[in-house]
Formats: sequence, structure tokens, C-alpha cells
Amino acid sequence: MYPNDSGGYFKMSPVDFLRDLIATVTLHSLSGNRPPLTKEMKDKNPWNMSVTVIIAVVGVIAVVALVTVLVVQNIPLIQKYKYGIVLDAGSSHTTVFVYQWPAEKDNNTGRAEQKHSCNVKGPGISSYSATPWKAGESLRACMQEVEENIPRKRHAETPLYLGATAGMRLLEKANSSASEEVFKSVSETLQRFPFSYQGARILSGQEEGAFGWVTVNYLDDRLKQGLKTTGALDLGGASTQISFVSKIFDGSESPDNSVTFRLYGNDYNLYTHSFLCYGKDQALKMALAHQTQASPQAVSDPCFHPGYSETKEYSTLYDSPCVSDRKPQGAPPVFRHSGMGNFQQCQEIVRNLFDSSQCKYSQCSFNGVYQPPLQGLFGAFSAYYYAMSFLNLTDTSIPLDTVKERIASFCATPWEQVKQQNPGIKLKYLVGYCFAGTYLITLLTDGYNFTSDTYSTIKYLQQIKGSDAGWTLGYMLNLTNMIPAEAPDTPPLPYAGYVAIVTIMALMLFSILLVCIHSFRPLCTKPPPPAQIV
Repeated sequence: MYPNDSGGYFKMSPVDFLRDLIATVTLHSLSGNRPPLTKEMKDKNPWNMSVTVIIAVVGVIAVVALVTVLVVQNIPLIQKYKYGIVLDAGSSHTTVFVYQWPAEKDNNTGRAEQKHSCNVKGPGISSYSATPWKAGESLRACMQEVEENIPRKRHAETPLYLGATAGMRLLEKANSSASEEVFKSVSETLQRFPFSYQGARILSGQEEGAFGWVTVNYLDDRLKQGLKTTGALDLGGASTQISFVSKIFDGSESPDNSVTFRLYGNDYNLYTHSFLCYGKDQALKMALAHQTQASPQAVSDPCFHPGYSETKEYSTLYDSPCVSDRKPQGAPPVFRHSGMGNFQQCQEIVRNLFDSSQCKYSQCSFNGVYQPPLQGLFGAFSAYYYAMSFLNLTDTSIPLDTVKERIASFCATPWEQVKQQNPGIKLKYLVGYCFAGTYLITLLTDGYNFTSDTYSTIKYLQQIKGSDAGWTLGYMLNLTNMIPAEAPDTPPLPYAGYVAIVTIMALMLFSILLVCIHSFRPLCTKPPPPAQIV
């Protein structure tokens, strides 16, 4: 109830008050007549101040709450991860890799990265052909270590893969039953661990090369951003791979060397080839076997340091399918292997491993294998990196001739001096660096056709953004479908832009509301009575 002019009271609901208020304001606005508020008017409209204060307070609270919710929503939460395990069963050793990626990403499209790795003690699993049970047993210590590096609640859902490469390819070729027994042993061991075991198998050379290329470009964010890709050069113990994209290669000239991918909405026609027996260990056996043809009882090897001398067994040298057909007739059980330390002569021996006399295609690398012209940058990893890192030659801005001179100087260093200068390196590795350096430089130049001008396009890699370069990550990404064929949809605005726009709009609406309240405040329809003169 509100007082009227006659001293009585009349009833007015808030709705009636607002209706009369709007009508009054509209009338006065149109006539341009807006008398000032008097105390009497304020007393007759008690809703004026209370409504204004309430609306203002509610508006402020609403804006503060909206901004608070948006800011709190943007605070990063504790990251949860999913995991994957891949065993790289190479010819000379086995390495276990653990990968992780954000668990909340749809379809497992979060970026995968290496969390942990473990080098299995002992040789590669192919070396256990005579005692297959030891192959599985050799993996136990590393798998226990992996078990500790993955949260227990994620164990059952974590996929576990074993991929075997050239060592097992050679064993399969030489003794398929022994290969089966080795796989049976490793499978029995891996199935005892609380992970989701997905099986063990031999990768083809083409797969090894292609997945290495995927790994290098995935880690470097070239696939997602649609950038020019980097070629991949992989050198293992028993095989070597070269993989790259060439504008002139469409797969028609040599379909066996073609692999196609559609990744993040982009099509890639990849050239890849794997040379079995041309890993550094098997290449060394081929080079030594070549020299025993001329001198079965004693070999003076230019690929070993002066002063080096060891007695070796022919049965060990010729136990591989890469050289088994080259054993000299009537060869003695052992031979004397001595070093000469001559880079130029060693390089000639290595060149004899590459057959460049035949090519039925427009152009070849070696052994009659088609290879398109080299294009773009290349990442060289695995044994490429380890050998050149030891020789302190990973910087490819160093001229190629200088690289050869430094390798020649190292090879000419007496064996005793080399051992004294490198006391922390096992002799079985140290003795092979002269051959490894000579071999990989010759492979790159005489095999793959790199020149003094294009050598600088190579980058020797161990890791990319904390993850090892190699085929294992690409293999897991493929099996788990973590790289989409099409580019994922992106929102029209980033989250920060969305927050900013909503906040500005809220403030603008609140400001407009205050202006409206100020403009449509209650006006008195009757002017105050004139003062009476006594």
C-alpha cells in the first residue's frame, strides 16, 4: 500500500508499478518533458532505489560467477595417460619401449611420446636359436622394469607388441623351426605379465623402413601440419633401410618399393627399400668373407687398426645366410685376423659389396634396386648415429672430404692407443668403429648416391623431442590407429577466444542494463503544489 495525494492509501503491485513506470517514461520521453525528481516523487515510488540496487547486485554477481566459471574451467587438470609397449627385437640386441599419450583424447588421437626404454642384456633373440628358452628368459628383467613404470590400474588395458627385424628374418630363412621355437619362448614369457599381449611377429623390410619414416615425421610434427617430410635412413646390424617421398616417384616404375599413406588428410606416396645383409654387422662378415677367399689362413684387414690381431673361427664367420655360400673349400677351422688401418683400401673392399653393374630401371642405388633421385632432408638414426657420435662427426656441415680424412686418421691409429683413449667402451664395440665409419660413408655415397653437395641434407639423430628415432613408435601408431586418415575438426574459436568474447558480451549486457535503469527511473506525473504565502 502506498500513500495518495488525499492522505489515504492505494494498492499497487510491483507489476502495476513497472507498467505505469514504462508508460510514464515513454510519455515523457516522447514529449521531451522530464521534470526532476523531488523528494515527494521518491517517497511515492519506494521501488526506485531498492530495485536498482537489487538488479545491480545480481548483475555483478552474475558477471563475476560467469568469469570465475570460465577461468576455473581453463585450469589444467592432472593429466591422465594411456600406455603402449613395443619390443624392438633386433639382430644384435632387444630394446623395450614404453609410450604414453593423453587418456582423455577421443579415439586415442593425443600425441604419443616415449616414457621409458630398457635395453635387454645379451644378444638379440635370433642368437638363441640353439637354446630358445633363453630368448624369453632374457626379456624378464626389462619387462619387470616396465611393469613398475606403468600405473597398475592401466596394466590390463596396455597393449604389448613384439616386432622382430632382420635377425629373425635371417633365422627364419636359415631355420624356420628354430625361429618358431624362439617366438614360442618369448610369447610364453610376455604372456605372464599383466599387459594386453598382442603377439610377436617378424616385420618385413618394407614395414621397417616405412614405420621408421612415420616415426621421424610424426615426432617432428610434419604430418599433422602438412609440412614437407623428412626421409629416413636406418642402419641396423643385419639390414639397412632408406625411405623418402619423391615428386617423380608414383610407384609405377617399381611397385614393390611403394607404400602409400593417408595421414591427417594428406596423401603420401613413399619410396622405401630394405637391404637385407647390409646392416653393419652382416656387412662386416661379408667384407671379411671376401678377404678370406684370397687368404684363408690369415687376413690382413685394412678396416681394423694397426696392431690388432685375433684368432677367429670360420664357423662363427660363416654362420649367417649372408655369407654361408662363400666359405672357401678346404678352409681350416681358424684364421688369423690382423689390422692394417688403411681407410682407402677399406673403402675399396666395402665398394665391392655393392653391385653397380646392372640396372633395368631409369636409375638405381645398388644391386639393381630402383631408387628415385634423393629429395629433401634426411634423418639418419640407429647405427648411423652411434658410429658418427663416437667419431664426433654428427655435424653434417663438416665437408664430406673432411669427414673421410678424420675417419682415415682414426683407422690409422694403433690399436693399443685406441684402447687407452677409450677405456670405458667395451672392446667388442670399439674394434668395429673403423669399419662402421668407413662402411656407412661408403653406403651413403656409393650406395645411395649422396654427394659432397647433398651430404649436408643428412641429420644424424638419436632422439626427436625426447623419443628415440626408429620404427617402433610408427609401428604402434599404426596398430592402434592413433594417426587419423583425415585431419581432425577444429573449433572456429580457440578456448581462450571463447572466454574473452563471452566475458565482453556479459559486461556489455550488464552496462546496457544499468543505462536502461538510469534512463527509465520513475518520474512524477504531477508537479509539486506551489508554496502558500501566509
